[in-house]
Amino acid sequence: MAFQSLADWLAWQESLHPQAIDMGLQRVQGVLERMHLADTSTLTISVAGTNGKGSCIAMLDAILRAGGYRVGIYTSPHLLSYNERIRIDGKPVGDERIMAAFARIEQAREGVSLSFFEFGTLAALDLFAAENLDVRILEVGLGGRLDAVNIIDADVALMASIDIDHREWLGHTREAIGLEKAGIARKGRPVVMGDPRVPEAVLDYLHGLGASVYRQGVDFHGQPEEDGWWFQDQEGSLEERLPMPGIPGDHQILNAAAVLQCLRLIRGTFPLDAERIAKGLRAVILPGRFQYFDGEVPVLLDVAHNPEAVTILSKHLRKYYPKVRVRAVFAVMRDKDIQQMVGIIGDLIEAWYLSPLPMQRAANPEEIAEILHNAGMEKVITGFDDVPLAVKAALKASSPGDMVLVFGSFFLVSDYLALVAGQGEE
Repeated sequence: MAFQSLADWLAWQESLHPQAIDMGLQRVQGVLERMHLADTSTLTISVAGTNGKGSCIAMLDAILRAGGYRVGIYTSPHLLSYNERIRIDGKPVGDERIMAAFARIEQAREGVSLSFFEFGTLAALDLFAAENLDVRILEVGLGGRLDAVNIIDADVALMASIDIDHREWLGHTREAIGLEKAGIARKGRPVVMGDPRVPEAVLDYLHGLGASVYRQGVDFHGQPEEDGWWFQDQEGSLEERLPMPGIPGDHQILNAAAVLQCLRLIRGTFPLDAERIAKGLRAVILPGRFQYFDGEVPVLLDVAHNPEAVTILSKHLRKYYPKVRVRAVFAVMRDKDIQQMVGIIGDLIEAWYLSPLPMQRAANPEEIAEILHNAGMEKVITGFDDVPLAVKAALKASSPGDMVLVFGSFFLVSDYLALVAGQGEE
């Protein structure tokens, strides 16, 4: 099987496997072994979590590269192009190299049915194997224990946060979801817990496994101060005050502290001084997270699509925009707890503009409108053909000093970024 474009390869992969999400490692493990990609010579950090995975990976990548190390990162989903998922030294891998990796996977799979995400995971590992990398950083797509990324034994595991999401696959409690995520940990190896509220069942599992556990607020700390913050772990604190990460949001100190704990654990092989750490923190960029577009009516962009992330978003709005009238452009998947999300942020929203998303999993605007009306929201506008039209309507209804908030699904945020890119803005 061979295709002439990356888009053709991706379209074929989406139709290849009967289930878009198919948890389990047996199929992908066999292909990994046939491709001889189980090599463990490159230090690997695997990152799981309900929220914060992308921020942690962006910081790890930026700091390590500021230290002069070669880094490969694998993340999902993407916002504008598939190539964003596989980066080497900060740059997305080009179409031709990704297509060549897909061709090698197709030859090695010997009829085994692989999901879209499994194809991508193997492609990233294949491309990383051809590079002289110092560190590879892998983002868990869903859960941990049965996610395709877990075919690799991580030298350091990082769990950014634990909260309720993807209940149909991971469970209905923080304990059950946390145990699924803890599946990326390995006996005798460190696991860094970025969530300061780790369920006891997860800690019991990790200690029983024999992993070395490092807990936020217990074994390491990030202490905010004016114009910066301090980091401290079991061996003491960094002498220099650190700058806030380039990704906006007060909550990023928790993510940054977890990242620094990971880097302290590997500093025997990959040392980093405070100057390099600070440089990486200042340089880190992550589109779609509290991303602010200035203008007469500014736009704030955020991929908050579950209750924990919406809680963080609402705190941000209350602190930094307490008197700003906000109109929200919103869309999200049907399997999310939309009612709880609306309850968290609803009192901050002047009006809701509901955009359709062209996928079966997405809640249609009428479904969301009913939830909003039942929650007492009066200004709910539907009838848009796409995201750009919903955004334009929200902007047109706004006055100088107002703000438009585009939040929810990655696909919604992606469409807005595509609109901005089409207008020639960075």
